[in-house]
Amino acid sequence: MLHPNQFTVNDAWIGFRLNDAAVVTERDGDFDCLALMDAASCYIVGMEMYSARATGPSELGSRRLLQQGHGRAGTWPSKLFVAEGQIPDVLCQEAARLNMEVVTVPEDELLVFIGEARDGFKERFGRTQ
Repeated sequence: MLHPNQFTVNDAWIGFRLNDAAVVTERDGDFDCLALMDAASCYIVGMEMYSARATGPSELGSRRLLQQGHGRAGTWPSKLFVAEGQIPDVLCQEAARLNMEVVTVPEDELLVFIGEARDGFKERFGRTQ
């Protein structure tokens, strides 16, 4: 089982969907939110909103998300952990292009990292859908 104390800051990031259901807006439609979190500190280093009708952020959106993480962290991690079936291939491909090892794990192994962030997101934006 993975745990934050197994990592050092900026050693690994976790890519995950922050919301459990689409964020509904009247003006702009429904959105999903992808986040990057530092595995050691559980600090969110990046976040990208994208249309819930899409399978994930575009190539440009994926690059922007990774660049945002790099800008906040000041470095690239060596690994990106992602939950099975949650992260679009384009983000994993972009991470691999940046020499990150992409490691796919069952979502329950990431809950110790991402659970609080998801709860906070749900509290802030209310019950979605």
